[in-house]
This record gives sequence, structure tokens and C-alpha cells, in this order.
Amino acid sequence: MNTDLATRYPLVLVPGMLGFVRLVLYPYWFGIVPALRRGGAQVFPVQVSPLHGEAVRGEQLLAIIEDICQRTGAARVNLLGHSQGALTARYAAAKRPDRVASVTSIAGPNHGSELADYLERKAPGDSPQGRVLKALLYALAVVMAWLETGWRRERLPIDVHASHQALTSAGAALFNQAYPQGLPTAWGGEGPPQVNGVRYYSWSGTLQPGLTDRGRNRFDGSNRFCRLFARTFVKEPGQCDGLVGRFSSHLGQVIGDDYPLDHLDIVNQSLGAVGKGAEPVRLFTEHAARLKAVGL
Repeated sequence: MNTDLATRYPLVLVPGMLGFVRLVLYPYWFGIVPALRRGGAQVFPVQVSPLHGEAVRGEQLLAIIEDICQRTGAARVNLLGHSQGALTARYAAAKRPDRVASVTSIAGPNHGSELADYLERKAPGDSPQGRVLKALLYALAVVMAWLETGWRRERLPIDVHASHQALTSAGAALFNQAYPQGLPTAWGGEGPPQVNGVRYYSWSGTLQPGLTDRGRNRFDGSNRFCRLFARTFVKEPGQCDGLVGRFSSHLGQVIGDDYPLDHLDIVNQSLGAVGKGAEPVRLFTEHAARLKAVGL
């Protein structure tokens, strides 16, 4: 049996906004979970509220971590969070560093998303546009809950407004005041690699003409949406993955911030249809080997 990726502590994969484990037969972490397990890693893709603030999502994650530790006998876990899942993982690590060995932010909006700021300006929650958007997102979350086949537990609460506010720059700033662990002290820099015994890592991608718009992304509608969303960026124009800015994603040790990956490509979506030269699954397997090498 291959044990190259057999980390000391289980790997817990935390999805972002509107995240899931599996919709019918369609997995969120496409090809990633099998690749890690082939290397001998214990992997747990989990589900928290698809639309809610970090306190609610984070407390849900803490309960899941406790359950995983009890079932596996592990003292701690390694958290890998995509998008808003990175903030959820940071909350859990700040609250229970004794249960979290590492946090890895994957395209995490650690300083907020300029797309969320744009929507806050153009479609505030009390406007007609904002109410329509809120209703659409709520309906989408409900339908996705019906289709979820990879996570059968209690019904999870939904709060569109709390989710949106958590992703704005102002919301992220408030969150960072309370939970600054791993954050850089200078814009675009790296943060402390270890805080309270928890190691912090991050990686992210950027839209790169000639790479991210070629390959199988030519047939991937989500890539078109990422390119459309990227037009809303002012602080990091041309330096984003469509939803999160390159420097906004930094946390702890920055493994890389300019991989040719849009915001969904970075978790090998849609169905592995990624840009030319992109290898998102390899980033996960290499990171598992990295965690194993440092005893995590």
C-alpha cells in the first residue's frame, strides 16, 4: 500500500460559499480526494452551511473536527479550505489550536473579495436588485441541499446576507481583527508560518490569457463567469482568479499565488476542465507530502 501521502493527522477539506461534498454524482473536490487516498492519506471532505457567516460555519466545523478526532483516534486535523472555507478553517484553528495542526488557504478571500464589494455597491441587500439576488442564492442553496448525496446530517441553516457580508473587504477586516493568526503584516507579504502551534499555508491562482482560457477551459462556462467577474476588480485588476485577488489570498507560508487557475479550476472544476498546463490535483498531493515531511 502506498503511504507517500499518509500524513500524521487526517486531511479535512472545507468547501467555500455554495460548497458541497457531492451533488448526486458530482464531487466538489473533483479527482482530489481519490488522488490523496491513493497516496495513503486519510481524507474527509465535509459540509458546513453553504451560505452563512464564519461564526456559524466555524462552530459547525469545530463539531465536525471533534467527531473526526473521536472516530479516527487522531489528536488533531489538517484543515484545507477553499474560498470561504479558508476563513471557516481559520476560525476553527483560532478557537481550538489544540485540535488543528495546520490551516491551508486555497484561493481564500483572507482580505475579502472585490466581487463582494462590487455587489455591495451595486445591489445592496435592501435594494430591489439585492432582494432578487438574495432570493436566487437562497433558492440555489436549497436545491443544492436536496441534491447533496455526500453529506447526510442535520439540515444546515442558510443566511445569504451573513455570507455576503463575511466576504466583503469590510467584513473580512472585522474578522481579521478577531482572528489575525497567519495574516501578513504587509500587503502582498507572507504571514507567520506558525501561530499557537498551528502551521499556516496558502496558494492561489490568477487568470492568465493564453493559459487559463485555453485547454479544456474553452468548454467550461465557469471560466467565462470568472473572467466576467474579474472586471469588477479595482485594487487588484489583472491579478485575480475571478473572485479573489492574488495578494488578498495570502496567509502564512505562500506556496504560490499565480498558478494558471481560476477560482474553480483550483479545486479541479468543472469536472477537471481546467486551463492549459494547469495541474490542480498535483498541488494537493504535493501539499500532503509537504505536511507529512514536517510531521503533520
